[in-house]
Amino acid sequence: MGNHHQDNRTTIQLQKASHTNESPVFSSVREQFCPPPLPVAQSLNHKSPMAHSAHYVNVNPMTQTDPENRARSHVVERDLVLLTTMDRKRWVVRVQPGRILHTHRGKFSHDDLLGKAYGTTIKSQLGHSALIFEPALSDLMHHLKRGTQIIYPKDAAHLVYRLNLRAGCRVIEAGTGSGALTMALAWAVAPTGRIYTYEAREDKHQIAKNNLKRANLLGYVELFNHSIVDGFQQTEVDALMLDLRTPWSFLPQAHAALRPGGFFAALLPTTNQVSTLLSVLEGAPFVDASVEELLLRRYKTVPDRLRPEDEMIGHTGYMVFARSISQAVDPTEWLSRDRKRYRARQKALELEAKRAEENAQQPDAPKYPRLPLP
Repeated sequence: MGNHHQDNRTTIQLQKASHTNESPVFSSVREQFCPPPLPVAQSLNHKSPMAHSAHYVNVNPMTQTDPENRARSHVVERDLVLLTTMDRKRWVVRVQPGRILHTHRGKFSHDDLLGKAYGTTIKSQLGHSALIFEPALSDLMHHLKRGTQIIYPKDAAHLVYRLNLRAGCRVIEAGTGSGALTMALAWAVAPTGRIYTYEAREDKHQIAKNNLKRANLLGYVELFNHSIVDGFQQTEVDALMLDLRTPWSFLPQAHAALRPGGFFAALLPTTNQVSTLLSVLEGAPFVDASVEELLLRRYKTVPDRLRPEDEMIGHTGYMVFARSISQAVDPTEWLSRDRKRYRARQKALELEAKRAEENAQQPDAPKYPRLPLP
């Protein structure tokens, strides 16, 4: 009897899978581990531990335009939408009635997007399909207008992680550029945090402002169009990021803006810049310095022939991290063990060279040092 019911259940699963284009294995696993969704009234009953929070929804404050920033299941006017074709080409568009997106696969009407569910498709006038998605942060970063070289998403994500960012944090960024990193920082601290970003050039400042506005992130960012030579207007911030050519020149300004124990980071393209920054950090009120680099390698998604892609994203920059400390603390006492050993060796070599020089100045000094007796 048990086997008979099992066979019937398997038959039903196969029938369901055939109607949904799911593999029978996936359908069986989904029904076993993923219970069907509750009705709306039942899912919001007062017994649910999340029912007390009005914000327990899929929140993406960057791509939605309604007052509560709630992620929707269907496209509405003014939404940012990602369209991707079968050849993996991608477009991020702001949905506006009457507008048309021109692509190599034909024209996609914005009117056809309105009311469509995310995860479905639309067709161009040539019959080519495009999937409809809500754009991810990486999509927003890749599709912004560029005035400078932008940071790679892999580095931006690592910076967010190492700067310990979360909702409510206050962060300073110097060197706004096109605003790609600013997007990632705002994405992390929203909706209650704040980003203060400084850019000396007017053209870059305006480009970044427009990019942030397009991504619906401008409400979490304050932009300043002036140099940081005279310091920052904010104090007691949680983290500070310098994306500048000579960050070591602005360590006093950075320390004055950070709270005690705050997180410091800098992004640099070359090793000689990193060496200079590390040398200056040793004498500044910063400790726990580290240098990190990320290499990203994608894989070809063929289950039976899984292997890496022929190309990879290699070196894109070096990230230097440190923590702010009180001026009363001696930072040289908190150097790494490797650095202390190197300093000891250097000091020993200097003493040896000094003794050799003193011996050379004495005319009666032996030419060679006296050998110890056996």
